[in-house]
Parts: sequence; structure tokens; C-alpha cells
Amino acid sequence: MDFIVDLFTGNSIATALIYICLASFIGVLLGKVEFGKVRLGVAGVLFTGIILAHFGAKVNGDMLHFAQEFGLILFVYAIGIDVGPRFFSTFRSDGLKLNILAICIILMNFGIALGLHYAMPDKLPATVITGIMCGAVTNTPGLGAARQVVADYTANNPGSYINADELGMGYAVAYPIGVIGIIITMLVLRGIFHIRISKEVDAYNDGLSQSGNHLESVTINITNPNLFNKTIEYISDFVDKELVFSRVERNGEFLIPTATFTLEEGDIIHGVSDDANINNLKIKLGNVEVGQKREVDGDLVMQRFMITNHKIAGKTIEQLGIYRRYPANITRIYRAGIEVLPNKRTTVEVGDAVRVVGKRQVMNEIKAELGDSIKEWSHPNIIPLFMGIALGLIVGSVPFFIPGLPAPAKLGLAGGPLLVAILLGWRGRIGNMTFYMNSGANMILREMGITLFLACVGLGAGGKFVSTIVNGGYMWVLYGAIITIVPILVVGCIARLCKVNYLKICGFMSGAMTDPPALEYANSLSPTHAQSMAYASVYPLTMFLRILLGQTLILITL
Repeated sequence: MDFIVDLFTGNSIATALIYICLASFIGVLLGKVEFGKVRLGVAGVLFTGIILAHFGAKVNGDMLHFAQEFGLILFVYAIGIDVGPRFFSTFRSDGLKLNILAICIILMNFGIALGLHYAMPDKLPATVITGIMCGAVTNTPGLGAARQVVADYTANNPGSYINADELGMGYAVAYPIGVIGIIITMLVLRGIFHIRISKEVDAYNDGLSQSGNHLESVTINITNPNLFNKTIEYISDFVDKELVFSRVERNGEFLIPTATFTLEEGDIIHGVSDDANINNLKIKLGNVEVGQKREVDGDLVMQRFMITNHKIAGKTIEQLGIYRRYPANITRIYRAGIEVLPNKRTTVEVGDAVRVVGKRQVMNEIKAELGDSIKEWSHPNIIPLFMGIALGLIVGSVPFFIPGLPAPAKLGLAGGPLLVAILLGWRGRIGNMTFYMNSGANMILREMGITLFLACVGLGAGGKFVSTIVNGGYMWVLYGAIITIVPILVVGCIARLCKVNYLKICGFMSGAMTDPPALEYANSLSPTHAQSMAYASVYPLTMFLRILLGQTLILITL
């Protein structure tokens, strides 16, 4: 039985993995327990790790550090890939406003921390207040940057003594309130403004509809005599980006408008268009009615296929030539939660879902050409995943030299992979390499990453957690709560008064506090992309500022 004792008390890799798995397993179960109407969610893993460490769980420090950072990398990369396709369009719409609000939170966090230090310099020395601030805003890279400043300062000033361990203890004591504080603030805001989630979801979806990315079924009576006896290919040249032809109704019969199909007076076109294009279609074609759907019947069918054939990925609609080779048309593309109106230059990517309208007898051939294979769709895209992470780590290691700081600022192990993932998700492919990740794989990567990260943070901080609180550290919890809650509550109220959607408020507050558990809680409110988009919109700039201000605070207060 000695090997069992050694397994739980040793310093081996196996010991570290056992405690990480125990913290994750028990923590996930704890996160499902409801306290009133609130669940800890993934934050339960953090507290389980603290409890295990308090009762004697000792984990190899190098192993713990690796697992913690790698888990965070996996989490932020999965977030970036998921929101990348929608990131820049969202930034153009309200990303600037969200970033300004996030910057206000960051500056208020910094200002309050600096004020607390000057009010109580003996009780809150530089290392303690910097650690508390980093924990209160749940920013591990900022803590790492502050540690580097301390190391450089000590090396350049051999006679000075700085207790660098106080950085970690301040962080550990304040981190739980950083996680819980933002969730409490979300609940408080919800109560203050009497917010109903269902209404926020409807308002968000309505906002998407008004942003010009809303597709409608249209029925067009051809009244322009210049179009009589013209082919569909001829007409599509000047309405290519405004209308997709689905079928033509002639004398009560539905026909497929192939490239050589000739329009006649009295024909009725059924198709798909963006609602922003309706007025142009009226001028060019004739009377347009929106939203009147006629079900396909007879020999025609409407089916939805998944693009899983890697050989056609990256090809345009024109290169595919479905409309030329078959009596069928691709009328819509569904990509990462967005409906795309396809034109001849629109590319299809692995993971896209396409709606095809055509004759029943050719659908099996089209399906075989597009793929529509659940097995292929479920297969993880491993090579681009690790290539993207490696590139992100390189970007995160690039130093930004700021005058007056002894150590260069960096995006770090979290900011670099996130930024690269957003760009790769937005770009979709480089050459023949696609960076698409199916939703199942993305969710597994995300959940595993955040669970690993929090389990390791808890195991690393829990050993001295209780003793630190008992010996006066309980006041650090109060200071951390002030740094956490006051800025996000004030800015959250301002954002709501400015009519910002509550789901976006939860997302940008989570991003401004670099708080993945808070994002997980926000995502549990609704299955919309609003929270993740707001989080990703502010996260890159936030990460840079958090790292920079973490270094600045300790330099000012040393």
C-alpha cells in the first residue's frame, strides 16, 4: 500500500494529474449545485482546487504551471476561432463603444488600487496591492508581468528586498472575489433594471436584423420589359450581389432557373435577398413582395447540406457551377451563426451549411459532391489547431517597449493565441489550409481549457489561502471586492442607461476583467453569440492594458 501513499504525497507527474483531475471532477459537480437560483458553474473547479490544497494536496510546481497556462491557451484559442468570422463586423457596429466602456473599467480598477496603496502604504505595499489588483481582475498575465518587474528591480538593486511571494498571495486571496464579484454584479444589474433575458435575446436578434445581415424570401413580378426574353445568366450579372434565384413560377408551375433559362412576361421569380437590397430590386426588376413563402412542390425539393468535402473548400459558387450543371441553385449559406447571401464570388468552406433548391432526382448527386458527411464534419482539424496556437504564442512573445518600464510589455500566452485565433477565424483559410473547427470540438476544447486553468489556480493558491486570510488577509478580500465591483457596477449602469443590450454588457464586462468563468456564466444566460462577441471585442485591448498597468502599478508604488 506504500505506493498509494506515495502516489498522493509524492512530487511526480502522476500525483499532479490525479489532483488536477480530482479538482476538475469534483469542481464540475459542485458547479452544478444551485445556491438559490445561482450556480458556481466552472468556478466550482477553482474552489475545489483551493480546498484540496488547503487539506494537503501538493502538486509539482512546474507541472501545475504548464497545465494552467496550456489550459488558458486552449480556452482563449477556441473562443477566438468561434467568434472570428463575426468579430470585425461586430467591431464596426458597436465594438468601439464597448472598448471605450472596457477602458473605463480598466482605468477605474487601476485608480482604485493606486488610491488604496497611498491611503494605507504600510498595510498595502507595492507587491500586495499589485497582486490584489491582478487577482481582483483575474488577470494572470498581468501578475506574471509584475513578477518580471520585481525580478528585474531586485537584480538591478542588490541591496533591496522585495517579498515577491506577496504578489502571489494577494492574487490568490483576491481571485475568488474577482470571479464571484462580476457574477454578483451581473445579478445586481439585472435586478436594478428589471431585465428579462428573453426580451434581451429578442432585442439582440432584432438588432442583427437591422444591421443589414438579414435574408428574406422575396417574390418578384417581372414588369421591366427590358428583361423579357433575357436569360437568368444575363440578369444575374447586374443583380448578382442582391438576389439569389430559387425558382420561377410560370402559369402556376415551378421551374428551376438555370443559367440558360429565359424569362417571359408574367413570370414570377422566387428567391432570396438581403432586406437592404429590396429597393434596388424594385427599380431593376419590378414589383417585390417580401416574406411571402411558397412551399416547393411537385418535382422540386428544398434540402440543406453540410460542406464536408475538403476538395471543394475555398471554391466560389461560380467555380462549383451547381447552377450550370444541375437544375438546382444554392440559395443560402449558413456560416458560424450568420446567413450569407451567395453570389458568384462567394466561397464555400468546410462546416458551411447550404440550402439547395432543385429537382428531386439530382439531390443525391449534389449531396455526394458537397459531402454532407457527419463523420467528416465531426473529425477534428488538428494540424491547423496546433499551427494556430504556435503562431499565437510567437505573437504573444513579441515585446512592446514602453518608455519608463524596465521590462517590455507582451500580449502573453493568452492574448497572443486569442488575437491570432480571431484573425484565423475571420480569414477562414490560408492557401489550402482551413481553420474551421466544428462546434463540438470547439466546445470540448473550451471546456477542457478553462477547467484545467481553474483547477491549477486553485491548487496553486490553496495551500496558504486560509492562513493568509486569518492573519489579516481577510481585509485583502475587501480591497479586492472594491477593485472588482465598483468599476464594473458603475460602468455597467452607464452602459445600460446608454441602451446597451444586457447580454453584451455581461460579455464586455467579462472581457474587461479578463474573466473566463464570468463569460461561461454569461453564456449560460442565453445561447446567443452576443456575450462571446462582446468579450472578444474588448479582450485583446484589455489584455494589453492589463499587462501594461500591472507593471506600471508596481513601478509607481515600489
